[in-house]
Amino acid sequence: MPKDESIRSVLIIGSGPIIIGQACEFDYSGTQASRSLREEGIEVTLINSNPATIMTDPLTADNVYLLPLTAESIEEILQKHQIDAVLPTMGGQTALNLAIECEEMGLWKKYNTKLIGVDIHGIELAEDRDKFRALMQELGIGTSPSKIANSFLEGKEIAQELGFPLVIRASFTLGGSGASFVYSKEDFDQKLKSGLEASPVHEVLVEKAVVGWKEFELELLRDKDDNIVIICTVENFDPMGIHTGDSITVAPAMTLSDTAYQRMRNEAKRMMRALGNFAGGCNVQFAINPETEEIIAIEINPRVSRSSALASKATGYPIAKIAAKLAIGYTLDELKNQITKTTSAYFEPALDYVIVKIPRWNFEKFPGCDETLGLQMKSVGEVMAIGRTFQEALQKACQSLENNKIGLGCDGKDSRDVDEVLHGLKFASWDRLFRIREGHQTRSAFV
Repeated sequence: MPKDESIRSVLIIGSGPIIIGQACEFDYSGTQASRSLREEGIEVTLINSNPATIMTDPLTADNVYLLPLTAESIEEILQKHQIDAVLPTMGGQTALNLAIECEEMGLWKKYNTKLIGVDIHGIELAEDRDKFRALMQELGIGTSPSKIANSFLEGKEIAQELGFPLVIRASFTLGGSGASFVYSKEDFDQKLKSGLEASPVHEVLVEKAVVGWKEFELELLRDKDDNIVIICTVENFDPMGIHTGDSITVAPAMTLSDTAYQRMRNEAKRMMRALGNFAGGCNVQFAINPETEEIIAIEINPRVSRSSALASKATGYPIAKIAAKLAIGYTLDELKNQITKTTSAYFEPALDYVIVKIPRWNFEKFPGCDETLGLQMKSVGEVMAIGRTFQEALQKACQSLENNKIGLGCDGKDSRDVDEVLHGLKFASWDRLFRIREGHQTRSAFV
């Protein structure tokens, strides 16, 4: 079936100011979505509080509002324009949280505006840690043993029950805000308080840690007829314990067996379908035991994401552009000449090259900060390299970091201090890749 002709005007909610955990990848996606909708003759209204982005350029949308991302600003726009639908999946977690707030205030119903791309129920299933865990149990998909805490005392009781090490994950937050590893009871109290304070609903998930497991991400697209394609499978070079935004990532996956990959594909599709009324892009994250290939679900993001922007560049498949068209009713097989000029959008890209992404940090701008990488994202950018092999792509990415090195081990300036290397291997920071190489070069010193 063709697009929904009742949708003549769409409101796109942006992501707001660039912050750690939510940066220009959402401007990239939002701009792409706006142009995609305008191609269909739809009037696009855009709200974003960031003037320093192409997304708020007057040429991007028919109506651009540089307003705070609040329910009051949304209502002001709804009063001025006849908005048929709102697309919240292009503005990161900020836009999804705002969509929920407006739903609770009854704004969408009051102004006869419907959500497209995802519904409120789907957002809550994905972002509410307790509901997500319950959904995975219902689907028979593994998760790490965990329980929800809404108070300090509840968290303490759960910790005693599960034992250490633990992970604390705050609900409805971005970039791993409020998340932390806890290896001993001495550190638990402060990290539990931080997690509860970071969550807008004062809720955390306390779960058993799976430190050292492999981490993978799948980028998917789904249309209203339940057709699903997997655009890209991304493998994290860094294991569980380091936020995916701070991890070196590789596409396609390098060390995943076909058996595990097929199981991961099937479970990702079931998770996406379980979100209900969903048409657009989605990111699913898994952890896999490197010894037994046991797979557990980490989370699902019912929106375009940092990883989908990377996947778009890596594969050449314009995820945000296609997701916007799916949101207004098109199906994947109907979208002709959008990508290859000869086929429909209903295909899965095959890579005969390797992509490596390495994050970039600016710790020097934050004197006294903790430079150790963990569950809370700290990177402020990234470099991406393309090569015929993993080694070639990795070396190109290392050469792009602007860190006074010519690449990985090419300049003879690496440290040979054993204690320094050991510390860098034990406590991951921005230079861990170089420390790994130094550890290999000086392995005789560790004997």
